[in-house]
Amino acid sequence: MDSVGYGGKTQGLDFGDLRIDAACMFAHRKGRTVQFTRSERALLLVLMSNPRRLMTRSRLLDEIATGTSDPSDRNIDFLVNRLRSKLGDNAKSPTFIATQYGEGYLWIATPAPTMPPDTFLVIGSTSDLEEHPFRGQASLLMDRLRDAISDGIGPERKVVINAGKELSAAHDRARYSLQVSFHAAHGRLSCAAALRNMPSKRILRTFRLQLDIQDDTSFASEASQVRDGVVDALNQSLKEASSGLGIPEDEALEDRLQSASRRLSADNPSWLANGSQLGRNRAQNPHDADAALQWCLHLFSRLVLTEPFTGMSLQERDGIETEIESTVLECLPDIESNPLLMLAAAKLLYFINRGHLDLAEEIAGRAFAPTQDFTAALPILGQLKYARGRYDEAVKLFDQGIAMAPSGSEFHWHMRVLKCLALVAGGHSGASAAQATDIGNFSASSLREINLMLGWTTASPDKALPPEEEQALQELGAAGAAKALEYLYFTSARHIITENGRANVMRSMIAHVSRLHGRQAIPDFILRGSGAAGSP
Repeated sequence: MDSVGYGGKTQGLDFGDLRIDAACMFAHRKGRTVQFTRSERALLLVLMSNPRRLMTRSRLLDEIATGTSDPSDRNIDFLVNRLRSKLGDNAKSPTFIATQYGEGYLWIATPAPTMPPDTFLVIGSTSDLEEHPFRGQASLLMDRLRDAISDGIGPERKVVINAGKELSAAHDRARYSLQVSFHAAHGRLSCAAALRNMPSKRILRTFRLQLDIQDDTSFASEASQVRDGVVDALNQSLKEASSGLGIPEDEALEDRLQSASRRLSADNPSWLANGSQLGRNRAQNPHDADAALQWCLHLFSRLVLTEPFTGMSLQERDGIETEIESTVLECLPDIESNPLLMLAAAKLLYFINRGHLDLAEEIAGRAFAPTQDFTAALPILGQLKYARGRYDEAVKLFDQGIAMAPSGSEFHWHMRVLKCLALVAGGHSGASAAQATDIGNFSASSLREINLMLGWTTASPDKALPPEEEQALQELGAAGAAKALEYLYFTSARHIITENGRANVMRSMIAHVSRLHGRQAIPDFILRGSGAAGSP
């Protein structure tokens, strides 16, 4: 399904007063958020991706079925009825899902036209200005507001005026909206304006303006005051969305947004280096969810930044993941108002792979709207798609992060690695995945082990490795090669719910370890997890 948004961020599609997120994680109608279950999301994606095309029950069942599906989800009719209920649809007079009796279902709704993909803020009137007695003055004010706000927030963020009949949908498709109402009395034009964060509809600030119809200078003066208020409110909104995880309160806004993305990056070494201090903070503030999640990110860093060829014991890994699980679950009620902490919680629940994928998706979905202006949410949203086997959707999210991140930054590197793995898991050859992500240019000496791991993962399983990679894998010995396999499995393969996806990630490295060190060097749980236990 196509998506549009400012700065490459995912938006959604509008059907009248219903707005559906492009990933089908949630929908909004009249300020109310509708959450979808995993099976409902899968069904909705299939139907919306095939508009006005008959989809048989057996085809739909094949598209959404997994080994862990709830029994009720295997009844397509029941699942369609649940989805219709959430969409506000009527089976007898459908707007969204029509029934072809005895055959299946088809999606019949047509989305509203979209705003320009770079629209940041849309300004509109709550009434039809064509019928307003002072439409000229009202239009003048909106022009002044657009120009003043554009000057205040910078040219890279587009501000547009939309006064047409599709006002509500147009506002929903922008990142923010400024809705203006007008009332004329006693020679003055009274106005009220509400700045909203979209699609949550949350009001960030309101303004009241008094305009002298005979004095154009009052329009410029009032527009300047609104501009100052809008800029301040937008900055405050972004500041609130990037609070927590040790980000200094006095840090400049753009620096805060970059810090938020770095602190949720898998390869951030600061969490590992500051373990002692984070442990003390955790002990001194046992009921502080922020301190608890920072400690969990330290534990997470111990898992992913461990030396891949020596690693840690399975018992030690299990103990660390148990502590992460219990701590994050305990924190959830206290972080509902902090998007950055919610993203951290979703990331951790995803990584430990203990049956919390639905919960991680729900948390990340709620945290996404307030964080669309920076890249922090993109890795975890992409990884959740990766886990579900929706590799094309994952790659799109990783591509957004690559496009938005400074070239050469740690975050840019992290997103390229994630994209490479998604391509491999999705069945692309290792060579094409490596070429698409330019992994040959990961040249930092501190990342040599990871460079080797990526080389082994993307190598052809049927051909000899390049000499340097061949020698490195040979020198590891059987024990070191087994640890390398464990590292790849725990960090990149076990999360994928389909056996085929796990097999794709592990195939090349299993083949080369078997060739150099024998089949016995491969841990049994990796063979079982990747579907290779019965292979010769």
